[in-house]
Amino acid sequence: MTASPPDEMEDPRSRLMAEAGVITWAELVRHFARGVVISVDQELDLIEVAISMAADDTAAMNDWLASELIVRANDDHARDWTAREPDFLCIVTAPWVLVQERRPAAALH
Repeated sequence: MTASPPDEMEDPRSRLMAEAGVITWAELVRHFARGVVISVDQELDLIEVAISMAADDTAAMNDWLASELIVRANDDHARDWTAREPDFLCIVTAPWVLVQERRPAAALH
């Protein structure tokens, strides 16, 4: 019996989770300059958005766009991110770079 290659055994969620990573604004700025950065609201699951985008789920995408839960990053984002220098969770679903600002760690008391 021959084992399946690892790619065939993984579901899209597992594959995207493995591909997701943390990126800084300094690393993201070149993608922003190309106009390919999509900002994903923290209310959404970044992996689910990437899966929907890759599957061309226009109904979900249109709902999120209409609700402004996903937006193409604009100059206001760039100014804010330059001032604060946040880190982002990032997934590439070519040609788009989906980013979600990482939540700051809770302060220890």
